[in-house]
Amino acid sequence: MEKEAFVIIRKKMKRTQKQLAELLGVSLKAIHSYEQGWRKIPLHIERQLWFLIYQKKNQGVKGEPCWERKSCEMKEDCPVYEFQCGDMCWFVCGTKCDCTKDVDVREKMKVCRSCKILKNMLK
Repeated sequence: MEKEAFVIIRKKMKRTQKQLAELLGVSLKAIHSYEQGWRKIPLHIERQLWFLIYQKKNQGVKGEPCWERKSCEMKEDCPVYEFQCGDMCWFVCGTKCDCTKDVDVREKMKVCRSCKILKNMLK
């Protein structure tokens, strides 16, 4: 995650830097460092931000599952289908999508950042 996206998400959440630090369980200095680009934003912090945005935006509402959006032929073997969380495929490791199967979690997040399923949350 780039520092600009981090700032956009914090502002979308209507949180001060201090409030976001408390929510994420990190120091205020860490938030300053992420936003200034002095420190790389850890993957677990990025995933936690996406999860919080998802929860806030989709309270009680489920989106179209990824296996339908992508006409997935591997859904029966995918943990996202097994746990019926097709609008949170970006959060679940071990997915079977052609674009993310057999890659580590860091590489998966690179792919997911450009996917319309995750991008829809920033609208």
